[in-house]
Amino acid sequence: MTSHDVVAKVRRLVGTRKVGHAGTLDPMATGLLVLGIESATRLLTFIVGADKTYEATIRLGASTVTDDRESDFLAIAPKETLESLSESQILLEVAKLTGEVMQVPSSVSAIKIDGQRAYAKVRGGEAVELASRPVTVERFELLAQPRWVEVAGNSFLEIDVVVDCSSGTYIRALARDLGAALGVGGHLSALRRTRVGGYRVSDAYRFDQDFSATAIMPNAQAAREIFPEIQLSAAEKQDLVHGKRIANRICSTESIAAFDSNDRLVAILEPVGANLKSAVVFAEAIND
Repeated sequence: MTSHDVVAKVRRLVGTRKVGHAGTLDPMATGLLVLGIESATRLLTFIVGADKTYEATIRLGASTVTDDRESDFLAIAPKETLESLSESQILLEVAKLTGEVMQVPSSVSAIKIDGQRAYAKVRGGEAVELASRPVTVERFELLAQPRWVEVAGNSFLEIDVVVDCSSGTYIRALARDLGAALGVGGHLSALRRTRVGGYRVSDAYRFDQDFSATAIMPNAQAAREIFPEIQLSAAEKQDLVHGKRIANRICSTESIAAFDSNDRLVAILEPVGANLKSAVVFAEAIND
């Protein structure tokens, strides 16, 4: 199921076309997809850039065109080479890929080159070269000891990992780079997103459940998961509605969720010097 498939299904479930998501999951991947419905689509811009957690399986011993199991092998390492790898060697290279790193995105990413997605060029047979970019990998840890697997008559080592990372980090690129650093090649064989900002997959609605309105998080609750908050006075609310700025009285350097005295989400505010200006104002909180 693609992210587009999920959006289409939710549109049918809730009876509206105004549904969007906060970051595509590859068809191979499972896990959390954060959706916005109706006015909540205006929150998605802020959620796209949130940090994320992934659980993944990296297969060592072969590189692939797409840096995952969805394409043909480019090169396969001999089993004897893999047998010489120690867990300490793997951990050393994992540590080098942790922290502030420069990462070359996967060639089948959604990055645009001359107006066309990189993955479309690759699948059309073109060679693609992408520039490296800074990403933050807060945590990159092994969850279990390496194990042997047999795929298409070849022997590989697989490791299960967990990764906490900034938005824009490609887990398949981590798999590729780990395999390259070890001299054996690597790619992803499984990927699951378990967290986006303050949202966790353990709290998510599942399609094998009966759908009800309780699956939809109210805007106020959704905003509290990712923003610091302030309560507006009647005068501050009126100023924001008329496009004026208010004082940044909590001195936040991040976006802020602003609530009225009835606990309704009024706006998402952005700091500008000593003031706050509205980035998004929610009509349902100001039209009554």
